[in-house]
Amino acid sequence: MKLRLLALAAMIALGASAASAADQKPSLYKRLGGYDALAAVTDDFVGRLATDPKLSKFFVGHSTDSLHRIRQLVLDQLCAATGGPCFYLGRDMKTTHAGLGITDADWDITVIHLNETLDKFHVPAEEHQEVVSAIGGFKADIVTGH
Repeated sequence: MKLRLLALAAMIALGASAASAADQKPSLYKRLGGYDALAAVTDDFVGRLATDPKLSKFFVGHSTDSLHRIRQLVLDQLCAATGGPCFYLGRDMKTTHAGLGITDADWDITVIHLNETLDKFHVPAEEHQEVVSAIGGFKADIVTGH
């Protein structure tokens, strides 16, 4: 009898576990379209930053290889932050942006470009807001200028 009760309890637990897993929303990474979609978003976003007259100063002096590395680090970080299979191996945001003197105005321009990029790719409102919120968490470590 005890064995039957244990088996029944295990079946109920497994069933509840499967039901709760089915109720869970896919990761933001999957809802955004996966790696290729994030790569396209990253290319557009970094391109906007690098060519903006007020932000391009942060990209001056980088070699082509260095710019490709920046792009890959942004992609890896976005992929990891949205629940994808990537690992971000770069430095923390505070170390990476130390000494650049990035201001609140620079940050605001960056957020405008991010919103424009997400709009260009028709990212739905919920996912759009999740991405902007996730990026917003980095502001305190990136904005160091006045």
